[in-house]
Amino acid sequence: MPVRNHGPVEITLTVNGEEHRLDVDTRATLLDVLRERLDLTGSKKGCDHGQCGACTILLDGMRANSCLALAVAHQGAEIVTVEGLARDGELHPLQAAFIEHDAFQCGYCTPGQICSAVGMLSEVEAGWPSAVSPELRAERSELTDEEIRERMSGNICRCGAYMNIVPAIADSAR
Repeated sequence: MPVRNHGPVEITLTVNGEEHRLDVDTRATLLDVLRERLDLTGSKKGCDHGQCGACTILLDGMRANSCLALAVAHQGAEIVTVEGLARDGELHPLQAAFIEHDAFQCGYCTPGQICSAVGMLSEVEAGWPSAVSPELRAERSELTDEEIRERMSGNICRCGAYMNIVPAIADSAR
């Protein structure tokens, strides 16, 4: 059976607290819509295969690779990018911790690292175990450096700034 292209679809996305009505191709990813249509360029296109984490955003508070998410599938979701983390001119605590700990070199992965860390800390707070959690049924596991490294393993830093990323996240978690 032939595939028919019915043209763009109108959707409404809520990004960083603002509603946006857009006509998008049904194949458009959130990453492409954010960057090309909404001019929110914090999320980066690294691998475009969901392997590097440079495009990480928050969907309803959960971290997600925006390069793998179709825009049409996320009407009604609360989408937060790195640009939406700061409030009233104040940096998000993780953004401030990354600056304080010099947790970046080239900065390409930094927005994804920060969004992923925000989502990861919510997972920890909710009591979600990781592959290295000593007690799977514990209400909240201790956030050791090993836990942080495991939980952030989907975000790659090609510069190797992990020595400062892990302490920045640990400091912010306190």
